[in-house]
Amino acid sequence: MIKQRLQQLVDDPAHGAGRIFAWFIQLTIVVSILDFTFETIPGLAPDTLAALKAIELISIIIFSVELVLRLAFSNQGFRHLFTFFGIIDLLAILPFYLALGIDLRGVRAFRLLRLFQMFKLAKYSRSIRRFHVAFLNAREDLLLFGATALIILFVAAVGIHFFESTVQPELFGSIPHCLWWAVTTLTTVGYGDAFPITVGGKLFTFVILAVGLAVVAVPSGIMASALSQARDEMKGHDSDQTNQPEVTR
Repeated sequence: MIKQRLQQLVDDPAHGAGRIFAWFIQLTIVVSILDFTFETIPGLAPDTLAALKAIELISIIIFSVELVLRLAFSNQGFRHLFTFFGIIDLLAILPFYLALGIDLRGVRAFRLLRLFQMFKLAKYSRSIRRFHVAFLNAREDLLLFGATALIILFVAAVGIHFFESTVQPELFGSIPHCLWWAVTTLTTVGYGDAFPITVGGKLFTFVILAVGLAVVAVPSGIMASALSQARDEMKGHDSDQTNQPEVTR
């Protein structure tokens, strides 16, 4: 009986005690994220740091108990460790126990995705299915565009190397060095840490910036069209199911 209740506690976040437990864990995640955020503020008083450390310790204990309960009583058992949420759960607490010196508390934010499991609303599942259908519809276009973008990226690095390598060898002395400039320019970010000074390099940069506008815009257009198509397909499918005549016996 106790085992069954514990199983419902970890496997049924939509009803009863399982819902309360799920909300408690989500609240703990939010508190731990805020705790981690405030802990990075410089110049905090020793008492404040001690309080933040205590909150982190309590969070670790709660997350550890939750993970043990999931491994012991959930339907997945130890298979939970090989799921997306299982890996996130483990990464969130493992450095604390092994003293690895790596702070992975930021990954706890991904655990908030369990809110979708808690709500189990039809509109979320439909939205996820719509994105899945849209991706399947657009995958060939996205693959072709991705390959083309990589080629353009390489050509941009080669071009700026040709124009700027002799006058700025420390920034554009090799094609691998130029790839960083090509990435920031094609994505229209332009950090300003590397920029051309020759006339040819500036003209070439103008061309790459114009191409970069298309590089940014094309995937958005592809996905927007695919999402619209997926919405129409799902509406048509739902309409067909609604209009099916009932089978009389």
